[in-house]
Amino acid sequence: EVQLVESGGGLVQPGGSLRLSCAASGATFDDYAIAWFRQAPGKEREGISCITISNGDTYYVPSVKGRFTISADNGKNTVYLQGSNLGPEDTADYYCAGTTKRCVWSSEGRRLRQIPAWGYDDWGQGTRVTVSA
Repeated sequence: EVQLVESGGGLVQPGGSLRLSCAASGATFDDYAIAWFRQAPGKEREGISCITISNGDTYYVPSVKGRFTISADNGKNTVYLQGSNLGPEDTADYYCAGTTKRCVWSSEGRRLRQIPAWGYDDWGQGTRVTVSA
């Protein structure tokens, strides 16, 4: 059974940064892909980034591209999400989710359009990030 455990949420000042961790167990980490989703109050869950562990390919939705970075530490079976220049719109519950092989995403032309929740089988319990002064 795959287990994903997020950590690192909390209160962040506007303009500040975050570093979330997703620790995976029970999966063949090198043959796995992990995505980060977030759900803001009153909004639908949104996939924001993904990393395919085997080749390091990363994906970002436009709303976080350039501000967020996803990375993996194979030795620790952990994926990180670092964000900077946070604003109130980044307030949400953040979840990591995994699937075997590679990231699942949809495109619009040559651009990434969506990281869909249906593409991921294993989910963590979430960690809350609140951006507020």
